[in-house]
Amino acid sequence: MSIDVRPATVFADVRTLVGPKSPDSTVCWCLSYRIPTKLANELRGRDRAEYVEGLCRADPPPGVLAYDGETPVGWAAVAPRAATQFARNRKIPHVDDLPVWSLWCIRVRPGHRRRGVSHALIAGAVAFARSHGAPAIEAYPLDNGDARVDTTMAYPGLRRNFERAGFTYAADTSSVLSGHPRVLMRLDLR
Repeated sequence: MSIDVRPATVFADVRTLVGPKSPDSTVCWCLSYRIPTKLANELRGRDRAEYVEGLCRADPPPGVLAYDGETPVGWAAVAPRAATQFARNRKIPHVDDLPVWSLWCIRVRPGHRRRGVSHALIAGAVAFARSHGAPAIEAYPLDNGDARVDTTMAYPGLRRNFERAGFTYAADTSSVLSGHPRVLMRLDLR
């Protein structure tokens, strides 16, 4: 499998990866860390899709997509931390005052897992942040050791995958997801 990672500008492909089966369903759309809680609660059903469609037309777009040929197989949410809920999140500390970018969600389609897609997404998100002038990029993965993680709850990624990509441990967090602590990992892009 040859994976190509591109900016998430094609709404139909983003919908394939993070949208609901029913267009009227109110699901995450990878918005819960991106927008204020009040707005997230106000956006229902198709309004969420329209909001994400607008993000795909924005500069920068809301993340990156991994493709196997022309088939979208993976998604990674990446944006300036200041433009996300992580700017105010009490559980995820600020290491310093650098205008870092955050990488907080990785999704690989069933049938394409365990083929290196998440590694390609991390590398693609790093390149995307770098191309937009980010001095550093952070992630908040699960520190699960060798413990299994439910696929649904593995969206922040796993510490070992970020270590493999050159990220280093920067701080503990008080965030726990699916029984696993999350750590702050960082990669300097300067």
